Amino acid sequence: MTVDPNAATQSWPPPEPERRPGPARYLIPALVAAAVAVALGVYGKVHDPTGTAFNLAGFSSTGAVKSWLATVAFFFALVQLVSALMVYGKLPGPSWSATLHRWSGRVAFLVAVPVAVHCLYALGFQSYESRVLWHSLLGCFFFGVFSAKMLLLRSERLPGWLLPIVGGLVFTALTVLWLTSALWFFRTFGVTT
Repeated sequence: MTVDPNAATQSWPPPEPERRPGPARYLIPALVAAAVAVALGVYGKVHDPTGTAFNLAGFSSTGAVKSWLATVAFFFALVQLVSALMVYGKLPGPSWSATLHRWSGRVAFLVAVPVAVHCLYALGFQSYESRVLWHSLLGCFFFGVFSAKMLLLRSERLPGWLLPIVGGLVFTALTVLWLTSALWFFRTFGVTT
């Protein structure tokens, strides 16, 4: 055996080959999403609804409070969509698009939480008509897929398509939730406070 004296020296031990994370790392966020969605649905189904959980001064009803809070959450979800398109280079945007995206998501979520708490505590999971069934299912799905998105954000080396898909699911669920609740409320009872 001959040794090439001009060959580059290798460090010892040799570097480990780069490991590509397998699909199993996506299993935990998927399981958490399913667990959150199922837990919310089960709680909403077995819990005896109280009829009301909160009301704010200045609003005529709990339905009006929830509808306006849901509308604010939906507005910030639209900001999320536009800012995500800016972050991914699909729309021109300022250098602070990523910050706008993060903060609009936080605000949308924080405004949606009291609406969800009221829905679960005061109304529960209901299925007496298709609109209400879809609303109940998508409410549970929204918080499940949102949980998965938050876990995936902490993962390294995600495929470039994954976060836009999961974020799109979050946005779509919130949009249909708004359509089946706040928009329905405003069309049925009028735009009131």
